[in-house]
Amino acid sequence: MCSKLIAKTPEFLYNTRMVSIQKDVSLKDFSNYKIGGPAKYFLEVSNLDELIEGFIQWEKISKALPIFVLGAGTNLLIGDRGFGGLVIHNKIKDIKILSEKDTKSQRIKESKSQRIRVGAGVLMEDLLNFCVQNCLSGLEWAGGLPGTVGGAVRGNAGAFGGEIKDGVYQVESVSTYEVSEAAASQVRKQVRKRKNSECKFRYRSSIFKDGEGKNEIIISVELKLQKGDKDLITKQIEEKIEYRKNRHPLEYPNIGSIFKNIFIEKVPQKLLEQLKDSIKDDPFPILPTAKLLAVAGLKGKKVGGAMVSQKHPNFIVNLDNATFRDVLDLIREVKSLIYKKYQIELEEEITVF
Repeated sequence: MCSKLIAKTPEFLYNTRMVSIQKDVSLKDFSNYKIGGPAKYFLEVSNLDELIEGFIQWEKISKALPIFVLGAGTNLLIGDRGFGGLVIHNKIKDIKILSEKDTKSQRIKESKSQRIRVGAGVLMEDLLNFCVQNCLSGLEWAGGLPGTVGGAVRGNAGAFGGEIKDGVYQVESVSTYEVSEAAASQVRKQVRKRKNSECKFRYRSSIFKDGEGKNEIIISVELKLQKGDKDLITKQIEEKIEYRKNRHPLEYPNIGSIFKNIFIEKVPQKLLEQLKDSIKDDPFPILPTAKLLAVAGLKGKKVGGAMVSQKHPNFIVNLDNATFRDVLDLIREVKSLIYKKYQIELEEEITVF
């Protein structure tokens, strides 16, 4: 039973500590792959005030170097040379249950839905635990999904027929372009709020990944979930976690699925007929790339310390101190072999930088 929703203090509203931009920070330890060189500059923020302070400091360091936003380091291949600009590590981690006053709704008490605001740095695992505690349904499909809420929104993460876009009501973000000290006080006014339709969600993408919002850092995400049964929510989440444990190579460093699944319209008819029993909704008809790679005999293929997983061939695992080049060369070889054999162009789901 969930008799009362468990609210958390929204610490991302307050400045709690001084922040400082560090130099030459190794990104290897921030990568699920355990691959990556140093960031020339590195900033960790846990609320909007710290981000503003970081912008002020950054303005004094550079007006030209690029900025990259880092979450949990999943779905991300980092170069051995590192990054020559500023890496902002987003650790805005608080969750707030929204009331009638917050949402300006007069019917939230009577409704079966509940809106919550989630910091972009919240791990999906922690969000799901929060949902279980508060009997909130709608994200069960994400059981076992790695990464942060911000990362999930940026790439419109999905599994088991569900996608994060299905629960998104609104996203708050701010541009990572230079902000002078004089203008820093205006940053709060520059926070952009986009409703779901404005986020331009697509298959494993959004406006924040491939559109005009790609130079913005997501601050928080407002989700609209449904009130449900705690035991059923728990059961469905645990089923997804167990599935991942059994089917995914979690025993090795990895960054999840390397390639997007394939729209059936892009699959040659003869191959489609051969693999028709493998077609699934994700959330529309696709051919799982893992199935295609298995049929092509690519399980276990290696380049250096990187290997196509025997357990799930859409994962490339760090088997033996793989380098960035090992992984990148293996990705290219797999794409080339699949195109030569089936005339299908695989598209990466991961981000490479």
